Amino acid sequence: MGPETLTTLALAEELAKLEFNQLSNDDIEQVQRLILDYSAVTLCGSVQPWGRILTAWGRQNGSGASSLIGSGTRVSAATAGLVNGTSAHGYELDDTHDASMSHPGTVVISAALAVGNEVGASGPELMTAIVAGYEAMTRVGMAANPVKVIEFGRHPTCLFGPFGAAAAAGQLLDLDGAGIAKAWGIALSMASGANQFAFEPKGTMVKRMHGGIPAQNGVTAAQLARLGLEGPVQGIEGEFGFLHLFGIEPQPERLRKSDNETFEIHNISIKPYSCCRKFHSLIDALGEATDSFALDASMIDRITVHSPETAIGSHQMKRPDSVMAAQYSMPYIVGATLAYGPTRFDAYGEAHHDDARILDIVDRVEAQHDDGFDPMVPAKMPNRVDLHLRDGKTLSAEVLDSRGTPVHPLSTDGVLEKARALCETIDPGIDLDSIVGVVERFETCDDVSDLTELLVVPSFEDGMQTLAAAGDGARASAE
Repeated sequence: MGPETLTTLALAEELAKLEFNQLSNDDIEQVQRLILDYSAVTLCGSVQPWGRILTAWGRQNGSGASSLIGSGTRVSAATAGLVNGTSAHGYELDDTHDASMSHPGTVVISAALAVGNEVGASGPELMTAIVAGYEAMTRVGMAANPVKVIEFGRHPTCLFGPFGAAAAAGQLLDLDGAGIAKAWGIALSMASGANQFAFEPKGTMVKRMHGGIPAQNGVTAAQLARLGLEGPVQGIEGEFGFLHLFGIEPQPERLRKSDNETFEIHNISIKPYSCCRKFHSLIDALGEATDSFALDASMIDRITVHSPETAIGSHQMKRPDSVMAAQYSMPYIVGATLAYGPTRFDAYGEAHHDDARILDIVDRVEAQHDDGFDPMVPAKMPNRVDLHLRDGKTLSAEVLDSRGTPVHPLSTDGVLEKARALCETIDPGIDLDSIVGVVERFETCDDVSDLTELLVVPSFEDGMQTLAAAGDGARASAE
């Protein structure tokens, strides 16, 4: 650690002292956008098979004051962190911090809402905690050198997330800097996140939990620190701290911010497409090359995608047989996008995995490494596409900053449009107008339960009955 870097304790003290009156109007509006996006995305994830499985598990593990999004069931804060974080990460639609290559909202907002329910936090208290959590998770992630972390086989969201969750929970539990540092020291022993799911199509469901596991662990760590459990206070920079054990060629200077730097909430990409963030620029490039998808895919002979190295290795599966594998497969993303357009979220579902319309395109896709893109990652996630037509022509497009990134951000109206499309798909009975109303006045909200009580899917129990019947059938077959 050089003089230009921060110690664990110094970073914890900085975040513990953060107050709502330090947030500008732009900060508040951005947090509101993140909360609205999180709400719709998590409702969507709650009705997926993994969201329902986690809800069933949560119901088996006691009651509490924290709401499970989708069902409205009340459980403990740590349980809600696991379940809601899994739902939030449940359909590749959650927000992304490119420089840390992680999904902070799925972890931090899940932890903040869970603890906020338990302590009766106000809207301003919750928003302050969210800002602190995003700062912790992303700054630790950037310092760890996320590109190398991924190459080593670890998943950034799961690995960096406990720091963000513990910071957000610690804010709401009134921990001082030493308390948050101790919570991080406890969370250090909970660090996890393996990328093996990317190589086993049937093992991908666990990846959804990579938003929930760190939320649960961060909440638990903060609660234990509040009760007096001691943990190391050099959990980031210590001889066997996080950067030493999990960072790869770490950059500890990235823990520090200059006085004129914005909060990391402004360095967030909000996803318009339900697939791996690395390929959103590819989808935009496909749109440019095809004149907003007006080109008939049958006119294309073959497709060449030029990508950085990080977008090639584990992303070439041409016959994915799980939703996660489809959302991680570059050829499938190209096929689904050219076949049905960029916002058909269900095109990644199991019903389309044998879809000849998609697979015919998949078989015409090849990847090429463009080493000129490598230095841009993770600040940018670029792609270039060449569409080689049957008449001999080639249509090409290159996109460095995709729609939804800080360079081309989604407006509040854009986030609302995404939320409406999702809620209509999930259940038209979701009261999105009331959700939007609460989020818009969140800075005067006295209790976060005003929001969480609205985050329910009216038809949720219908799907739980189907899940129970499937479980009974599986048990009968085993017997």
